[in-house]
Amino acid sequence: MAEFHVANYDARYCCFSPDSRLIAAAAGRTIYVWNVTNQDPHLVETFIGHTDDITALVFSSPSSLILASKDSSVKFWKIGAPSMDPVTANSGSTLSTSPSIYSISLQPRAGVVISSDNEGMVKIWDISTGLCKASFQTPAGRYFCRDVQLIDGRLIIVWYQDDKIHIWDINKGESLQTVYPPLYTLQDLRISGDGSKVFYLNGKSIQAWSIYTGELVGEVELELEQILSLNPLQMDGSRIWIQLKDSSTQGWDFGILGSHPIQLSNISTRPSLDFIGGVSWKTSGPCWIKDRVTGKEVFQLSGRYAKLNGVQWDGRYLVVGYQSGEVLILDFHHLCPQ
Repeated sequence: MAEFHVANYDARYCCFSPDSRLIAAAAGRTIYVWNVTNQDPHLVETFIGHTDDITALVFSSPSSLILASKDSSVKFWKIGAPSMDPVTANSGSTLSTSPSIYSISLQPRAGVVISSDNEGMVKIWDISTGLCKASFQTPAGRYFCRDVQLIDGRLIIVWYQDDKIHIWDINKGESLQTVYPPLYTLQDLRISGDGSKVFYLNGKSIQAWSIYTGELVGEVELELEQILSLNPLQMDGSRIWIQLKDSSTQGWDFGILGSHPIQLSNISTRPSLDFIGGVSWKTSGPCWIKDRVTGKEVFQLSGRYAKLNGVQWDGRYLVVGYQSGEVLILDFHHLCPQ
């Protein structure tokens, strides 16, 4: 057994690094990092940079930490790097002029995150390293409603342009289908978790269109005044959820192509950790991860890092795209129930 001590404050937040080599703890405005790989654990880093108490911390890699604080900032620290002020996220920060991220797709089975920006560039990011593995130029351009997925080894992008849904094979550089949905106000566009359909949320309904044939294969009528958006935080097979304006969630399983959608009676299959505040992307946050069982907040995004352009969350990984062109990948493995 090993004991660790901090000065002046209670240690309120603590976590292991992904490789179990380090332990980090937050006490007031200070972060302590210990190496626990031998029989004599020792303090290796002390970080001081926030002007108010720290509210959450998590390892973003085996050697880097992300912290959130009551001072409305998120700070990124590199363990073992020369002492300097970390990258700071707050509402007064100056954003870069990189192309804005328009969509984010989390694909943990393939170990990647896929982003697309407002210049039509699609990039594949390695979840474990955060490095860009490949990039592709597409015709999607500045059309905002879009989604990208890796389907059976093929990279597929869908976007809405000139009253049509375009379905494009990025690897081949060719169109697969063009879908002509009814002319209602488009609110959201998503590829199903199993890659067989495109979900189209308009002013009246959720429609499911086949990626392979371009045919309408399912539809659910909705009450317009309740709808906020499709819920990209929980994509699973043929199931899709929508977020309502009262913050409640409704879901349907579109099942086998051509079958009538079945409304889901509960959300018991969803993760015990909830991502909250990230559905209304135009709000300034904060957004946070909350344990539905204990009711406790375990992580928060604030300042400019709460202004999300795209987000996906599967109960372990949180990936976020920003207007600045940044892509944030967080792993909550040590907070997830086994």
